[in-house]
Amino acid sequence: MSTGLIIALIVIVVAAVVVAAVPGLRARGPQRGRSLKRRFGPEYELAVARHNGDAKAAERELGELVQRHGSLHERPLEPERRQEYKERWAEAQAHFVESPEESLREADRLLAELAVERGFPEGGRREEQLEALSVHHPRHVDGYRRVHRASAESNGADTEEMRAAIVEARGLFKELVGFESSREPALHKGS
Repeated sequence: MSTGLIIALIVIVVAAVVVAAVPGLRARGPQRGRSLKRRFGPEYELAVARHNGDAKAAERELGELVQRHGSLHERPLEPERRQEYKERWAEAQAHFVESPEESLREADRLLAELAVERGFPEGGRREEQLEALSVHHPRHVDGYRRVHRASAESNGADTEEMRAAIVEARGLFKELVGFESSREPALHKGS
């Protein structure tokens, strides 16, 4: 065989491989996006919004979060600690009517403390803690963000905003503590 024929065959084989790989690569991109959207749920939508609708940028961000925090293993809670947290959460909720600001601050402290005990980064590194929680508890981490934000702005937040924040954060609390009972105090509207 001549050198020209060998080069032509190599070019044809390389072109065939590229043509065969392109549909697979195209299919993989959206599939990864659907996988991230399914995994992160509302966190996916928040990431897209943070990137002004740029889904690819949001997917890059979420993929990086999974790489950084995906291997974190949550530590189990001892039954006594679980019970302590449940009692403290119930107490914080029960005090909401008389002192919504303090109830909110206590909920914020409890979530930060509980996250650390379960193996998430220290509360002093709040953004890193929220990132790790968003990887492992994406459906409920925004409630924690709302509690923290409202706690920081408690003088400017109205009672309904504070109540809604604690109610939303309860989902993360339940996941972190391993709540078995549905018997818990309700938060009533008003102050």
